[in-house]
Amino acid sequence: MRRSFCVHVRAPPLQTVAKESYYQPRTLEKHADSILALASVLWSISYYSSPLAVFYLYRKGYLTMPKVVAISHYAGTMLLLLAGIACLRGIGRWTNPQYIQFITILEDAHRYGTPEHKVKKKLSSYNFDFRSWPVDFRWDEFTSRSDSGNVPLLRSEPKHRSAINGFLHAIKKLPCQIASFIVAHTFGRRMLYPGSVYLLQKALMPMLLQGQARLVEEYNGRRAKLAACDGNEIDTIFVDRRGTLEPQGRKLVICCEGNAGFYEVGCISTPLDAGYSVLGWNHPGFAGSTGVPLPQNEANAMDVVVQYAIHRLGFLPEDIILYAWSIGGFTATWAAMSYPEVSAVILDASFDDLVPLALKVMPESWRSLVTRTVRQHLNLNNAEQLCKYQGPVLLVRRTKDEIITTTVPEDIMSNRGNDLLLKLLQHRYPRIMTEEGIRIVREWLKASTPMEEASMYSRYEVEDDWCLSVLKSYQAEEGDEFPWSVGEDMTLDGRRQLALFLARKHLQNFEATHCTPLPPQEFHLPWSL
Repeated sequence: MRRSFCVHVRAPPLQTVAKESYYQPRTLEKHADSILALASVLWSISYYSSPLAVFYLYRKGYLTMPKVVAISHYAGTMLLLLAGIACLRGIGRWTNPQYIQFITILEDAHRYGTPEHKVKKKLSSYNFDFRSWPVDFRWDEFTSRSDSGNVPLLRSEPKHRSAINGFLHAIKKLPCQIASFIVAHTFGRRMLYPGSVYLLQKALMPMLLQGQARLVEEYNGRRAKLAACDGNEIDTIFVDRRGTLEPQGRKLVICCEGNAGFYEVGCISTPLDAGYSVLGWNHPGFAGSTGVPLPQNEANAMDVVVQYAIHRLGFLPEDIILYAWSIGGFTATWAAMSYPEVSAVILDASFDDLVPLALKVMPESWRSLVTRTVRQHLNLNNAEQLCKYQGPVLLVRRTKDEIITTTVPEDIMSNRGNDLLLKLLQHRYPRIMTEEGIRIVREWLKASTPMEEASMYSRYEVEDDWCLSVLKSYQAEEGDEFPWSVGEDMTLDGRRQLALFLARKHLQNFEATHCTPLPPQEFHLPWSL
């Protein structure tokens, strides 16, 4: 049975009205819905506190068979009562003409099922449970993959062992692997992606609905449901600026949100206010998207989002910019690695690897377990993926970032964005980023203000024109593909200049904390020769 929970109805755009027309539930539906919503919240609280509750009941001696049977009878009675309340809510809805009109449009949308159909346009005027929204695009509509397997992730090479040693090693590591699996799939995943927790989403729902209404009504945003190869359904919204006078409207910015970010209120506003066409999407398990936000599911979701942008929205890969904030850097770098033709990558407040940040918030005694859990189940290897991409990259470093620093926010050198920059430059320009080059760039990274940056730059007498001429000359002779061998026959002073020049071109400082929205005037396309 399809469930359609109407939250609020906006006036259809085909009609001319003075202001919004909100759905007004009748008394029976209103009170029944309130009771079911309360029951849902109580169930979520019970679910997360169940381990402590079971331990408490066991210590008090309440887990005897007679008492367990009594609790089961009580739970069964409550379920029957809630089922009756749900039936009353259904009666209240089916006696409401406004709800009947909505259901008719929803059924027509499922019957016709094409985004261009006028019925689908009417449906976009309503705000309801996204599980009932028809699928607009499937992962296998244009892909060349013949099976429904997951998209490939970048994994480390397994160590080669003999059959006997390999078997004994697997037996020896089995308890640790079980512990890692339990940690990753219980509190580990929820700590990494708190936006997937139901209670948080419930608290943010009014704000999410308001943000969604703004995108649809003010920017003519088009929602769409995408079916990923793992069966998850991804909630997206697209704002098309190709018909405007803004030249940047011909470029599409695909936005990848943070671990508690939603497209309704997230980093999508930055490129939107800068005049670009924008495609936002929610992580699996966030708001209208189904599933859980594990790395494999994240990559599967990003894959169908990029395919949708290319094959349904009609953007060429060279017109697509990947923009990510914080943990969204994982899906952005995965897409850059998997779709190397994309125009550029912009990573704001992102990091190189999850392990140092995970160790920061966990007890030191858990170090081995945390490292193993991250590597096996939650491996967000952003730097490794980014080094597979050949195109322009810009890193935005927050100088007061309190999240991706491993010590204190004031210690800018513990910002993992520094390590992301160094790993990228070392991969692309290994002859420049020698031990001395790394030392110079690290010294430059200590600068947290434009004045300090300029002072460092002038101290080493960096000549931008000379650096550009050297790089362009190498590019003309050797081609574009990284890594480059430029700098191997150069003086120490020349390599220093190039190291600072390249660091300055690839990293942009923004004086703010981790969660401060990036202003549109700070949204710049990456430097490119």
